[in-house]
Amino acid sequence: MSLNHTLQELREAFPSSDQKMPALFVGHGSPMNAIEDNEYSRTWAYMGRTLPKPNAILCISAHWETRGTLVTGMEHPPTIHDFGGFPRELFEKQYPAPSSPALAQLTQETVQSTNVCFDDQWGLDHGTWSILAKMFPDASIPVVQLSLDHTEGPAYHYALGKELRALRNRGVLIIGSGNIVHSFRGIRMDGIAQDWAIEFDQTVKHLIEDSDHTSIVEYQRLGRAALLSVPTNEHYLPLLYALALQEQGEPVRFFNETVTLGSMSMRSVWIG
Repeated sequence: MSLNHTLQELREAFPSSDQKMPALFVGHGSPMNAIEDNEYSRTWAYMGRTLPKPNAILCISAHWETRGTLVTGMEHPPTIHDFGGFPRELFEKQYPAPSSPALAQLTQETVQSTNVCFDDQWGLDHGTWSILAKMFPDASIPVVQLSLDHTEGPAYHYALGKELRALRNRGVLIIGSGNIVHSFRGIRMDGIAQDWAIEFDQTVKHLIEDSDHTSIVEYQRLGRAALLSVPTNEHYLPLLYALALQEQGEPVRFFNETVTLGSMSMRSVWIG
């Protein structure tokens, strides 16, 4: 499908339903999770068997930062190996999911606050394919990525996430992929979690349970633990997209609730 279809054609491609797809924030952690059998990858596989089958997936990954907001829509997005120093097996891993030009255009039509531009250069980075390779290993579901505008602050990203809510009623699974705590300065190879990493991870958990999204958006006001846990916010911002999709009173639950490598929170959130 090309990018010049009418809004009516797009709505027919993604018909509205009373059934709302869940929304997810997934702590993706190390790219090695894509090829390892561990507690995180097993949970992702279980989720893939448990979730309603989506018509398509829209992923906001920590690993695609741009000036302005872009959406992928090429027919066959490449698998991007955007890392170094890992085994050959990981670089050989491919996730040949198709894209959905229709979803790319529908995303453009849905977002009104800013101009979402079409991109045909990026593909699927490891924030997306490392988790989907476990959730949906047959790679048959179309996948589109939405970029993070690095020139904008957290409130912008949360507001943009709210605009995407209507897609949940059109069979689109929206996933924010990052990490609540992501600091290389606190890495410990013995795996013992830093006290400040545990503190901030628990703080965010309680704020999510209290539906206090304002404090989560304004995380820099949460003290020293927050500043140590989020030295740069590209891994934190995908959480804001997921939380913005939550309707009032909609339940949340957590999975993969651990801090690994000393300063990387794998805490993930299922909304709906």
